[in-house]
Amino acid sequence: MSKVLPGVMTLTTDFGYRDHYVGAMKGVVASLAPGVQVFDITHDVPSFDVAEGAFAIAQAWRSYPDGTVHVVVVDPGVGSSRAPIAAAAGRHFFVAPDNGVLSQVLESVATSSVRRVETRHGLAEISRTFHGRDLFAPVAARLAAGLKFEDVGPSMAEPVRLSPVAVAAGIGAVLHVDRFGNVVTSFRPEDLADGSGLEVGGRVVGLRADSYADVPEGEPFLILGSCGYVEISLNRGSAAAWLQARAGARVALARLRSG
Repeated sequence: MSKVLPGVMTLTTDFGYRDHYVGAMKGVVASLAPGVQVFDITHDVPSFDVAEGAFAIAQAWRSYPDGTVHVVVVDPGVGSSRAPIAAAAGRHFFVAPDNGVLSQVLESVATSSVRRVETRHGLAEISRTFHGRDLFAPVAARLAAGLKFEDVGPSMAEPVRLSPVAVAAGIGAVLHVDRFGNVVTSFRPEDLADGSGLEVGGRVVGLRADSYADVPEGEPFLILGSCGYVEISLNRGSAAAWLQARAGARVALARLRSG
């Protein structure tokens, strides 16, 4: 599979900004492929939370041009036997550990190709604790600068996949809580019939709105979020704090009382 528009990379990690990790990765890219533009999707994925990393990249990658190379490093297994992989999907490229962090991306496209990254594409010395700098960033930089995807390494039959979070028998889960406290659920609009709401931790929310300003301040409500999922929100407040909910929490369909 050939690249379309080379020269664009993104970074998604759980590194934060307190330490040198993000800066070191960008330095490697600047050294190996100085013409490549590097964009940050987020470095605030909760530490070691592969599912949250999978959610983050899945929501952002389509916003970039065809040919973009996305580096995703949420890697609690760094230095172990887990494989480094590269994937071609939706006319984009992804470099990540083989731990399921690309699950939602791969599930969202009709066809994809995955290869095991050969360490010869990394730096001369690869540490056991920082593959983001020593392997993933160099491989991505080389891809963005013109390395053919087929040359990254041998083809893999099937990468690690996280179990998809689906709505079954009226039960779903919290996929993500954003910094505003909006609770992103696994429910789609079509999962909610008229007269139904969502229940989290014993609290039921049934009011629906098209915008945050449509409800009084402090009122919880349901809204279709930008990710395409039903979100539980609280105008000018944190629905997550009100519900005491976090990613992975159970969400259930609930019938609303009439009258």
